[in-house]
This record gives sequence, structure tokens and C-alpha cells, in this order.
Amino acid sequence: MTDSVEGIQASEKIAIVGMAGRFPSARNVAQFWNLLSDERMGTRWFSPEEMLENGVSAKELADPNYVRAANYLSDMECFDAGFFGFSPREASILDPQHRHFLECAWEAFEDAGHMPENFDGRIGVFAGSGMQAYLPFNLLTNPDLVEEIGLFLLRHTGNDKDFL
Repeated sequence: MTDSVEGIQASEKIAIVGMAGRFPSARNVAQFWNLLSDERMGTRWFSPEEMLENGVSAKELADPNYVRAANYLSDMECFDAGFFGFSPREASILDPQHRHFLECAWEAFEDAGHMPENFDGRIGVFAGSGMQAYLPFNLLTNPDLVEEIGLFLLRHTGNDKDFL
């Protein structure tokens, strides 16, 4: 079949049929759309007192460029390790952003209604990632963990952009 649209063969067409996402103050794409429609932001702003209570120094707080805000993603602790084939130990060292990515990928399949095991064709989830801070700032600062697991496995267990 040579059905083509703007030079693209029918066999090369791609359809985006499912979407998923996690956003500050919005657990999914529909909630995010509502946030945008209501002209609201998901950013959480903190009072100076809250910042001091959470360990921010008075010097940092006095800096006019210091931003007293955070963008939280909900349910970070709810990852179902077994569902995705991870042991609890592997999940404990897996970058939380990668855990969220796996959940979103699955939710995109659900949103599309095309579960891979029931689809007789090619199906995929596409993503990109930049440098992660979780490995250097959270895992490598724990020398006992580095000695127990080893740098190679820490890096290759979803803690580097190349392993998303």
C-alpha cells in the first residue's frame, strides 16, 4: 500500500493515542488542564518562618535572589516496585523521577487503551532526560551504600540519563 500523506508512507505513520503526566498540584493531564484553565499555578510558596524551620539559613533567606518556592509532585512514595519488576531494594535506589516516568508510561498505555500484550503491532513510549542530580547528591553521599551496591549498579539502576 502506498497511501502517503506529505511523503510519509502508511507504514511510517505515528499516532499519539495516549497521554500521561505528573505536574505540581496536578496528578494527571486532566488536572493539569484544569489548573491552566483556572489560571492557577502549582507552585507552593513558603513563608520566611517555614523556610527557617526547614533549615534555610537567615543569610540565604536575606538574599533577594533566593526563591521561597517549590514544585512538589504528589505520591512519590507510592511506587509499586513489584509491578514494574523491581525488588524493593532496587526501587529504593531508583531515581524518583525514573519511578514517575515508568508510572506515566504505563498510564499513557492505559489512557490509549492499547496494552502492549494485547496489541499486534509496534507500540512504544518515547522520552528524553537530562543530567540527574539524584545520584550525586543522594546516593553517592552515602559511602556505605556505594560500598554495598557499587558505583556501576547505582548508576545503571535508573540513576543516569542514559538509563531512562
